[in-house]
Amino acid sequence: MEDPASVLLTALGLAIAIEGMIYALFPEAMKRMMAAVMVQPAGGIRIAGLGAAVAGVFILWLVRG
Repeated sequence: MEDPASVLLTALGLAIAIEGMIYALFPEAMKRMMAAVMVQPAGGIRIAGLGAAVAGVFILWLVRG
């Protein structure tokens, strides 16, 4: 089994790489999305972030488990 810190850093690096590709390929769409997020209430953004975090951990658990 790999070191948990190594797995975490690998997942973090992959997430950053994918996000960077999205910004590079679709900059105008990302600007529109950021503007839309700015008008959302903080509670909704927090819930979406927590849901994404849980989904990400679950996917890692499925793949690495």
